[in-house]
Amino acid sequence: MITSNVGTKFDGEIPLDRVRNFCIIAHIDHGKSTLADRLLERTGTVAIRKMKEQLLDGMDLERERGITIKAKAVALNYLYKGLVYELNLIDTPGHVDFQYEVSRSLTCCEGALLLVDSFQGVEAQTVANAYAAMNHNLKIIPVINKIDLMHARVDEVTEEMHQVLGIDPDEIVKCSGKAGIGIDELLQAIIERIPAPKDNQSDSLRAMVFDSHYDDYRGAITYVRLMDGEVKRGSKVRFLGAGVNYEVLELGQFVPERKPVDKLRSGEVGYLICNIRSLKDVRIGDTVAMANDEKAVALEGYKPPMRMVYCGLYPSDGQEFTELRDALEKLAINDPSFEFAPESSEALGFGFRCGFLGLLHMEIIQQRLENECNIDLVQTAPNVTYEIIKRDGTKMEIHRPQEVPDSGDIEEFRQPIVRVNFVLPIEYIGAVMKLSQDRRGVLKGNEYLSATRALVSYELPLAEVIYDLHDKLKSVTRGYGTMDYEVVGYASADLVRMDIMVNGKRVDALSVICDKADSDRRGRAVVKKLKEEIDRHMFEVAVQAAIGARIIARETVPAMRKNVTAKCYGGDISRKKKLWAKQKEGKKRMKSIGSVDIPQKAFMAILETGADNK
Repeated sequence: MITSNVGTKFDGEIPLDRVRNFCIIAHIDHGKSTLADRLLERTGTVAIRKMKEQLLDGMDLERERGITIKAKAVALNYLYKGLVYELNLIDTPGHVDFQYEVSRSLTCCEGALLLVDSFQGVEAQTVANAYAAMNHNLKIIPVINKIDLMHARVDEVTEEMHQVLGIDPDEIVKCSGKAGIGIDELLQAIIERIPAPKDNQSDSLRAMVFDSHYDDYRGAITYVRLMDGEVKRGSKVRFLGAGVNYEVLELGQFVPERKPVDKLRSGEVGYLICNIRSLKDVRIGDTVAMANDEKAVALEGYKPPMRMVYCGLYPSDGQEFTELRDALEKLAINDPSFEFAPESSEALGFGFRCGFLGLLHMEIIQQRLENECNIDLVQTAPNVTYEIIKRDGTKMEIHRPQEVPDSGDIEEFRQPIVRVNFVLPIEYIGAVMKLSQDRRGVLKGNEYLSATRALVSYELPLAEVIYDLHDKLKSVTRGYGTMDYEVVGYASADLVRMDIMVNGKRVDALSVICDKADSDRRGRAVVKKLKEEIDRHMFEVAVQAAIGARIIARETVPAMRKNVTAKCYGGDISRKKKLWAKQKEGKKRMKSIGSVDIPQKAFMAILETGADNK
């Protein structure tokens, strides 16, 4: 049933040569989700009364922060030259921490819309996403968005895209996701330029699992892109990686809600519900084949994500350890780019060591655990992954400072190095160079994108990048600078483990790895900060920073004082001396058996160790 040119509903089967799979890739805030709204509206996929801004950003956290965190798939029907086309759209995140989401989406598409803001122009993540799409051999449709802005620089941005990415200016589609300008031209470009999926209608089913999430009532729901063959409701399928068989109870497409269909064919994107209760049976990048197909060959899958930031997550109430483990397992189905393993700490009890792609990724996971699973968490200071070559020749991967062996056993200490690309107005080049050199950066390249903008490349230690480099960049460039980074390898460095001792006891969760030349300044900054964060107790608390057996900094949290002689009016001084001596003995005893409460803010204070002093 076809209703009109504006909104197209079609219940019949659309031939494969009229199917298009594409994604939208861009720098953060260049308008991907708003453009996706207009595509949904223009194709009549969602009724006008149900439309809302950033419709595909269904997660509360996405709407609260105004960013896309998870890639979303949706099927659109569009009437063009009297024929109905099925357009499968995947909306992707823009932040560098969610690059793994983008790479998974690219594998499932034949084309990509490369979106560029008409005022901000080509940004760091635009370049990274464009090269990622080229590496996947996708047909790229360049799009300049927000052309209705008063300060739009369409001609200059066209020149930047030509200069940096080698894009033909005649191929660029100009539109506005907010005003709905040029949407039909964009849909027609998708149909005319993006190739249809290859027709692999063989008996051998092969489908790529590119995402999944856990539903309390239906079990794990897997999102698939069919590469070969077809799958019907009631089929017996096998997940090759996990080696388990299931019956397909329901399958369908996203429009954008789940819509059941009778079958999915090669080239289509959809979902499978198989009543999967065992969470270990679902793996992103796995291949789904027919259960009776013994010769099925697994698809290549995805390159494992490179987790570079690690921190400890502990329940604030030790009794919630089991709930935290269950919540992490469910979250891992939806986001395979983080990993976790149980660990224990003297200060915090039992918890998990978790690996993330970046600092924002870590923050999002923590907030999802607290919001979606109602678990109150204590998080330790994050650190990056290091490598150590011991004197006996063995190589160690260090995910937390406590794993660092004695300095006498270390032959070489290596830190991860990243290549950072800054895109910024040329008047801020000097400020960004100083910012990078203060963080032990090495200049690798400097290229002018246009008369007003430049691309500056540096190699920097990852530890110097993850915490506040992005914030400092925005500060020194007045918000106009952007950055993107990729890990290039490990390099030898003069690093040490700095321990923090509170009341004479080492708090393992506060230990950090830092540069030896910077350790004294950092140690003083840490203990000074901790003195402010730790509450006063009935006894004085010593806060010390140490490297090995050498104390490099100390601060003392003074004891709360009680005037025990307040009731003594005149009389012999010996009476007061006895009371003071008794108080002193009590404080001494309290100090030996008392415990010091360390607030959550103290763990994050480790990160703020004199960044302003740099």
